[in-house]
Amino acid sequence: MPRLTKDHALELLCSEDIYSLAQQACKGRDKLHPGNHITFVIDRNINYTNVCQVQCKFCAFYRDENNSDAYVLSVEEILSKVEEAVEMGATQVMLQGGLHPKLGLDYYTAVFQAIKQYYPVVIHSLSPPEIKHIAAQENISIKETVMELKKAGLDSLPGGGAEVLVDRVRQLISPQKISSQEWLDIMETAHNMGLKSTATMMIGSQETLLERLEHLEKIRALQDRTGGFRAFIPWTFQPHNTVLGGKKASSASYLRFLAVSRLFLDNFRTVQGSWVTQGPGMGQISIYFGADDLGSLMLEENVVKAAGVSYNMARDKMIRIIKETGKIPALRDTSYNILKVYR
Repeated sequence: MPRLTKDHALELLCSEDIYSLAQQACKGRDKLHPGNHITFVIDRNINYTNVCQVQCKFCAFYRDENNSDAYVLSVEEILSKVEEAVEMGATQVMLQGGLHPKLGLDYYTAVFQAIKQYYPVVIHSLSPPEIKHIAAQENISIKETVMELKKAGLDSLPGGGAEVLVDRVRQLISPQKISSQEWLDIMETAHNMGLKSTATMMIGSQETLLERLEHLEKIRALQDRTGGFRAFIPWTFQPHNTVLGGKKASSASYLRFLAVSRLFLDNFRTVQGSWVTQGPGMGQISIYFGADDLGSLMLEENVVKAAGVSYNMARDKMIRIIKETGKIPALRDTSYNILKVYR
């Protein structure tokens, strides 16, 4: 079967009957996941600092270093959060934070080494902008930075900082952040060094439909070269409390894009539905549009919450909303290995 082109994908986004599109996406999903499982993971998203020097216009979380509510978590504070997460069944922790002008490599290696010393969790942490920031702070290469972080305990990379991998859009929403090519290059370096990652995308800010598809084309091409992406995770821009402002993307536009992503990204095994920005109900509906994973229970989440959006998800609720779709809930690890099935 020929690959979906950008032109065909645009037709699907704009004019395909939404029920037909959903059916096509689910058919594509079910070929890759014939076991009828919809997976989820238990983790904690630890935002180690809210100080960030790039100050993206779409972000409501960042603070200037001199703000009264600026913070940097100590190693001990992070370990306490990890311990709480492990006690609640977490198998993974995700550390992400702002680009603090005074945090160098030693901070991150100390945190990772301490976590690995005490807790049997996967460290799925540090997006490409954070990697670039650490390298610049130390005046070393990306490869050297990744090598040191990996030695300290880094296991895989989240796809944060991608937003939309089109520089016209990046200049409008995050002009001080790394370029599209830098994001792709850092991911390729990590993949070539044995670190898997996820790919993300934020839709609904300033991009066109064609620019959304350009993003998909770029990550599909990188996946062809490295096979290093475990999953694609699209989510919607939350305008409240941000400099950028604007309106939220509609639920229909989110679901259409999710379905087209499933069809376009034929070399991605997993496409994740986002209940964190869409709410549990829409997360449930995403299963009917090709999602095979609903991400994490999110024992802690601060960035989206800062934009005025806060949804909660307990394990029992996650199991219930998956079962209600006729699918089988399954707890997974970072590598998408199934740990437990809930029939």
